[in-house]
Amino acid sequence: MLSVIRSAALMGIEAVLIEVEVNTGEYGDRELCIVGLPDTAVKESEERVQSALLNSGLRLPETRTVVNLAPGDLRKEGAIYDLPIALGVAASLNQLSPKLLKDYLIAGELGLRGQTRPLRGAISIGLLARKLGLKGVILPRTSAEEAALIDGIEVIAVDSLDGARRFLLGTAPEARLATNRIRQSNPLNPLADFSEIKGQHQVRRAVEVAAAGGHNLIMIGPPGAGKSLIAKSIPGILPSPTPEEYLEILTVHSAAGQNLQLVRDAWQRPFRSPHHTISDVGLIGGGTMPGPGEVSLAHGGVLFLDELPEFRRAALEVLRQPLEDGQVTISRSLAKVTLPARLMLVAAMNPCPCGHLGDPRRACRCSPQQVARYRAKISGPLLDRIDLQIEAPALSVAELRHGQNGESSATLRQRISAARQRQAQRLHGTTLYCNAQLSGATLRASCQLTTAQGDLLQEAIERLALSARAYDRILRVARTIADLAESEPLETTHLLEAIHYRSLDRF
Repeated sequence: MLSVIRSAALMGIEAVLIEVEVNTGEYGDRELCIVGLPDTAVKESEERVQSALLNSGLRLPETRTVVNLAPGDLRKEGAIYDLPIALGVAASLNQLSPKLLKDYLIAGELGLRGQTRPLRGAISIGLLARKLGLKGVILPRTSAEEAALIDGIEVIAVDSLDGARRFLLGTAPEARLATNRIRQSNPLNPLADFSEIKGQHQVRRAVEVAAAGGHNLIMIGPPGAGKSLIAKSIPGILPSPTPEEYLEILTVHSAAGQNLQLVRDAWQRPFRSPHHTISDVGLIGGGTMPGPGEVSLAHGGVLFLDELPEFRRAALEVLRQPLEDGQVTISRSLAKVTLPARLMLVAAMNPCPCGHLGDPRRACRCSPQQVARYRAKISGPLLDRIDLQIEAPALSVAELRHGQNGESSATLRQRISAARQRQAQRLHGTTLYCNAQLSGATLRASCQLTTAQGDLLQEAIERLALSARAYDRILRVARTIADLAESEPLETTHLLEAIHYRSLDRF
């Protein structure tokens, strides 16, 4: 007898429909044959499913049984097909009605006792079920709690194969979970607060501008200048994501297999700080079936790269496309996926290998050739995509002892949120949400210059030998500075400040 169960495969952060066809009663020795381009983990489902069926009080097929995972040209990975295969076998042996299975997407790994284990991408599976117009999903409990964030579908949480069978037979209605809508709340405490930072007024201003417009930022200064502390304080001044944005952030983290229980109620943008030994695949994403890397895990938030020149050149160069397009496309022999990567890049570096170039208290030990080689590790095209480039000078002991604390993160957050609201009103009706995304006609309409301002910008571009990309990025930063000043037209002072932040392009 043939039974068909709907399941899903994860492609990047999106789920695609997989039909699990189970046919029993075929001629041949008793065996469970799985076809449809399965990987090793899928092939091992045979042993897990048979043990789970026996330990759940269900019969095994007495004949050859074929399980087909369609479409057959898409590689299937992982153990998430255990539960649908087991239910399909039970249905093909008349231990379940096949009609009960047609309304749900089903996925989950099984243990030998029949217990379920969580899976990656539960939110994506729930979104697929809603897109297909299905009644809902049947998932392991932890994964079901993630899928319950989605409106419009029924979410069934099962702890075992027997629990799934009993629900389908109508004897376990308590398995239904109530929709756990994402509700906006106050964010958890940030990693650090700006009130803890002494001095560095120019850097604080640059960070405020960057956060208000979603611009990329690099800080250059000696060790101990406070660069890392400033970077860790940035999540506390960013405006809260909208419910739609936060669901998208959670979808990426769910697809990466991260536990969402700790971050689901945090209501704050992600902050990722990978070590400089990370590979280009770890940074950009990849694998046999490509999955999210650090740039996608930082989607909607901050990617902090400390000691930027210490990163591998190949790893840094793969950042160029996502910084420009807000997404990354990964092609492999088995799949091609596009992952979201709209992020704010924050980088920090020393001015030279020893770190003391320009420090009035300590002499630099590096030769000009060493300094040039050190800075050459950051390519011109990558630096061109960083909107604000600011120097963070060393602090004196007197500043550390007697310097007054700066404004708190809460105060900065209020100004930045007000600037973001102005941007949202201006960009209403578009897919853009901050000034860093302005381009083309939208950029020109938002950043109209007088003749004198145009001449000033042209002179700056020619003197600094900047690119056409830098021209647009200066305009975007100037637009953000004007929004912070609650000014609709761009003033010359706004333009001059934006140009000042490109001064490091000269080294």
